[in-house]
Amino acid sequence: MSRFSTEPDLFRQEIASYISDNCSAELRGIPAGRREVCWGGKRFRFSSDAQRDWMNAAAAVGLTAPRWPEAYGGAGLSREQEKIFREEMRKAKAPSPLESFGLWMLGPALLAFGTEEQKTHFLPQITRGEIRWCQGYSEPGAGSDLASVQTRAEDKGDHWLVNGSKIWTSYANHADWIFALVRTDREAPKHKGISFMLIDMESEGVSTKPIKLISGMSPFCETFFDNVKVPKSYGEGISSIVGEQNRGWDVAKHLLTHERTMIGGGGGGGILGGRSLGDFLNSLEDGVMDDPVIRSEAMELEIDSLAMAMTMERYGDMAKAGGVGNASAMLKYYGTELNKRRYELLMSAGGAYATEWDGPFGSTAPEWLRTKANSIEGGTSEVMLDIISKRVLELPSK
Repeated sequence: MSRFSTEPDLFRQEIASYISDNCSAELRGIPAGRREVCWGGKRFRFSSDAQRDWMNAAAAVGLTAPRWPEAYGGAGLSREQEKIFREEMRKAKAPSPLESFGLWMLGPALLAFGTEEQKTHFLPQITRGEIRWCQGYSEPGAGSDLASVQTRAEDKGDHWLVNGSKIWTSYANHADWIFALVRTDREAPKHKGISFMLIDMESEGVSTKPIKLISGMSPFCETFFDNVKVPKSYGEGISSIVGEQNRGWDVAKHLLTHERTMIGGGGGGGILGGRSLGDFLNSLEDGVMDDPVIRSEAMELEIDSLAMAMTMERYGDMAKAGGVGNASAMLKYYGTELNKRRYELLMSAGGAYATEWDGPFGSTAPEWLRTKANSIEGGTSEVMLDIISKRVLELPSK
């Protein structure tokens, strides 16, 4: 039975009260760019007792994963209820209680392909913020051509012996576990013989090395596997492989739709402390918005951002009915380009001030540099356009 009413108006009252009662006032209203993100995991250090209490309170009623079934630690909300929850979160200016690749990517893959034992073991730990996951997909020789992965897992009877490396592994140096694509049949065609494997980052032979970006930030890492022993089972029925052995590409494709939709979603949201582009530019001195070119470009971006946000809502409803499939490439591409346009305008509007690392425009310069990676991560823009032309528009190859 749901912990909340299914009647929309009553649910809105209940959820608003729950947020007000459990999310401390000291957390609410902090601009998005200045919030301490709660990632969870064994090594995570909460920024305050209030942050820890908010995550625990939300997890206790499943609100860290609102749409997941209650049996797996979610709240079991309907799509309509989730929309109301997000609306009330925005009204209260409350931060997300938990951010997690486990919530965004691994969870949906487990729900679709995992065994009941895998779901009941891993999913509740994800919703409670007990495990922080990272993604082991790209390799030095396998980026956009992901099916060329060469990290191999050799069958040693009761365990797999994993050797190889991954690159651009976001937050690998902070993660507890990694979900990785490994080659379990080296003789099969490249899209075959790949398995989707769950590996404990504390296993002997796993190491990471941060990669410093041009923006000065370093969310990415190289991840190395040197004779890593991965048990075939983490307990009765809890296989280290999700889905069928040598059929990991099916799981990988499913997960990529969620990753690309997530990246694309960044194109429709507010920026700079949760404010819209127009509000931010209007708050600046020197009459930035008096410039007709800046004003026109800002209005166009605001309209496009609203359209993108509405499109994301529509595709959210489609996902409930059966997924968005290859359309995720369209969302990822357009969201990426929209975010890049937004920061190009901010840099133009700011002039010399925008080049400062910490000035009136805040962290615009490093964030502008960071947007360049949007067109690479999760599949390059060129690959997305190829998918759109072939799989969505079904255009002829020649």
